[in-house]
Amino acid sequence: MRFIYAFLFVLSLVSEVRAEDGQLKFSDFDSWITRSIKESILVGGHTRTLYELGPTGSFNGARAFTNQGGCPWANSNVYANVGGVVKTNVSVYPDKHGSGKCAKLYTHIVNCKAIGVINISVLAGGSIFTGNVIEPITSSSNPMSKINVGVPFTKRPKAIKFDYKYYNPGGNTRIKETGFSKTKIVEGKDMAECVCLLQKRWEDEDGNIHALRIGTMRVRFDKNTNGWIEGKEFPIHYGDISKEGYYRDWMGMVKGERTYYAVNSRGKNVPIQEEGWADADETPSHLIVKFDSSYGGAYTGTEGNTFWVDNVRFVY
Repeated sequence: MRFIYAFLFVLSLVSEVRAEDGQLKFSDFDSWITRSIKESILVGGHTRTLYELGPTGSFNGARAFTNQGGCPWANSNVYANVGGVVKTNVSVYPDKHGSGKCAKLYTHIVNCKAIGVINISVLAGGSIFTGNVIEPITSSSNPMSKINVGVPFTKRPKAIKFDYKYYNPGGNTRIKETGFSKTKIVEGKDMAECVCLLQKRWEDEDGNIHALRIGTMRVRFDKNTNGWIEGKEFPIHYGDISKEGYYRDWMGMVKGERTYYAVNSRGKNVPIQEEGWADADETPSHLIVKFDSSYGGAYTGTEGNTFWVDNVRFVY
C-alpha cells in the first residue's frame, strides 16, 4: 500500500527561474496547463485531469511533469507511480475571478478502492508553492526529504500582496485521516495559510545547507470572507522578529517534520538548517512562497476548507 501514501505527498524542487523585475512569472494565475492521466486498473482505472500553472497547453499521459515556460510555481496535484501502480491527487483547480482566473485550493477526502476490495480514505489539502515536483513520486518514506524548495531571489520587498477569498465550513476541531489508522480528532479550528520567507543560504565543505532568516511573513486565515478581498498587503518583517508583539511561535525557524530540503552542489537533497535570524539589512539568496488550504500538515484539516488566491505581487 505504499502508493496510497506516496501520491499525497506534496514535493517540490528549486526552480531554476529568477524573478523578473522582482516579480514572479505566472502570478496572475490566468494561464494553466492541463494533464490527463489514466490511473491503474488496480485503483479503479479512472482518467484524471490535473492542473499546473504555466503557459496554456496540455501535458498528457503518465509522465513526469517539469515546470514549463520558466514558471516558478508548482502545486499539490501530483502523479505517483509506485511499483507500477499509477495514482494521482487533485486538490488545486483553476477557477473564475473577475475577467480572468485564480487558483482554488481545496481540502478534501480522497477515497481509494484498491483491487476493488480495500477501501482507504485520506485527507488531502491544496497547496501552491514556489518550486517544482519530482515526478513520478515513487516512495512514501520521509516525504520532506524529497523537497528542494525555494527560488533564487535577491530583492527586498516591503510586502507581498494578493487577492483572496476563504471559506471554512465550521467547527472548532479538525481531523487527521491517514488511511491506515482510525480517524483522529485534532483540536483547533482549521485555517488557510500563506508563508513568505526570505533566506540567506550557504553550503559547508560537507555539503550541508545552512540558512539565516532575513524576511518573514506568515499569516493564517480563520474567518470566512464575504466575497473577494482585493489587493491585500501583508508586510514582510526583516531581521529578528521574535520579540515583537505580532510574533507567534509558528513564525520562527522551520524545524522538525516540516523542515525544508534543498539540493546541494553534490546533487544530494539535504535539510535546510535554519540557524537563526539574520541582520535586518542582509540581502537574501532565496525566496519561499507557499499557500495552503489547511495549515496543519499532511492529512490534517477540515474537509471543505477552501482558499482562493490570485494576483500575487511584491510591493517595493
